[in-house]
Amino acid sequence: MKGVKELAFRLKRGDDLKKGIVSHLSENDTAVILSAVGCLSHLKIRLAKALDYLDTEEDYEIISMIGTVSKGNAHLHIGVSDDKGNCVGGHLMDGCIINTTCEVVLGILEEYDSCREFDEETGYDEISFIRR
Repeated sequence: MKGVKELAFRLKRGDDLKKGIVSHLSENDTAVILSAVGCLSHLKIRLAKALDYLDTEEDYEIISMIGTVSKGNAHLHIGVSDDKGNCVGGHLMDGCIINTTCEVVLGILEEYDSCREFDEETGYDEISFIRR
């Protein structure tokens, strides 16, 4: 893809998923998740409405992950399934620990810079994309 540089790496058992992804990028990179497949031994996600968390020490398969990484911050959502095929998802938090492996492919957006600015409507620091 024009304007996108791919970066692929593997996280190993015991690595923190979110921190591992952020650590592979420079402070100036703006990137999106293209693919992530692997498994977790510990899941920590924030659930919808941003009121409750799921923090559990169980085995999960990563079935989906999307989001952006910019300026050392990550806004990532993850879907996982347990050993019975039950699925759950939410906002990825620090503390999601890789079980055996996680293969990650990022797309670094070479034509965009980004910043986070407070949005009065949402009450959160939201990302703004700026074409270079």
